[in-house]
Amino acid sequence: MRLRAWLKILKASNLIEKTIREKLREEHATTLPRFDVMSALSRTKSGLKMSELSGVLKVSNGNVTGIVDRLVNDGHVVRVAVEGDRRANLARLTAKGRRQFDIYARQHEIWVNEMFSGLNGKDIDQLIGLLGTLTNEGDDA
Repeated sequence: MRLRAWLKILKASNLIEKTIREKLREEHATTLPRFDVMSALSRTKSGLKMSELSGVLKVSNGNVTGIVDRLVNDGHVVRVAVEGDRRANLARLTAKGRRQFDIYARQHEIWVNEMFSGLNGKDIDQLIGLLGTLTNEGDDA
């Protein structure tokens, strides 16, 4: 039964991720990794070092650097030198990037709500609690 539960969780997770990837690509001509980088940067005004950003996203510095390069080229992110460390830069969303991310985030929330529309509030609370138990997290994650 536990193996079956794990397979259901995996299937659901893959379906949700696939749907969001497709919708970001089709409706906004962007990618999930770009969305993820912008999301991480949206949570800080001062910006994040590339190493911090890769740590938050749990990907390599090389992957993050390429994504940030493209976001810089699009005017969504700016690199800011770190005072006292000539080798380090902070990546920070520009005003244009914040506006664009706000559009993505609102749309993302709509998509997630649509995908979970078959569950009522009690079901969602129970799902959060059960998954929180698996991940050793409280209800706030």
